[in-house]
Order: sequence, then structure tokens, then C-alpha cells
Amino acid sequence: MNAPSRDIKDMLVADSSTNLTFGRGGNTFLNKEPVEPDDCVTIFDSYGYSPQLTMDNARYEYPSVQIRVRNRKQDEGWEQVEEIVTSLHGRNHETWNGALYTVIRVSGSPALLDWDDNGRCRFVINFNLQRR
Repeated sequence: MNAPSRDIKDMLVADSSTNLTFGRGGNTFLNKEPVEPDDCVTIFDSYGYSPQLTMDNARYEYPSVQIRVRNRKQDEGWEQVEEIVTSLHGRNHETWNGALYTVIRVSGSPALLDWDDNGRCRFVINFNLQRR
């Protein structure tokens, strides 16, 4: 299976309402926030829970991801965080890159992390995943 961040990136990029793109010239990144562009989204693999042990060997994993939104304008950054929550929270029974995501849920409300040295605000939001 892929790292969860890759699958979540594919989900968000496929949802045209998020306006996210990946690859050369894109605005979405994995596990390392770049210096540029100013306005971007970075998806980090984060701590999750241990896999479920079952009698039928169905291995459910419980990873999590943290998504960081950086924007020059606080209101636009907040709006993008809300779009991401709308896109991901409550998704269920979807297969991405060979992994069945039985549920995705936001683990709390978005939070303003900080303002970086270049005056860009950064928001974070965490999602718990269940997949097999």
C-alpha cells in the first residue's frame, strides 16, 4: 500500500472543488513544505493507531495525516481548509491505489498554526483514516 499521504493527495486533486494540483508547477506537496509557492497545501503522514488484529486476517490500518495550508491571506487560507474538510470528512468505502478506505474523518477543528517568516499564515487540520 501507498503511504496515506499519497492517497489523500490523489483524492484532493481529483476533487475539482479544491483547486489543487500536483507535480511540476502544482500547489500540493507531500511531507515537505516548499519555500515556494506562497499559497500551497502540504500533506504529512502522521501518527495513527496500531493495526486491528482479526481472526479472518482482514488487516485494518488506522493511519492519520496532517494537512497544512499556507496562504498569504488569512481568509483565503481558512476557506481552503474548509474546502479540504468538506472534501474528505465522511468519505467511506472508496478504493484509491489499491487501498480500501472504509472511513475518513476529521479529528478536530482546523487551527491556525502560525505566521511564517515571510508573513504567510499556516493552518493545520488532522484526519484519522481506516483502510485495508
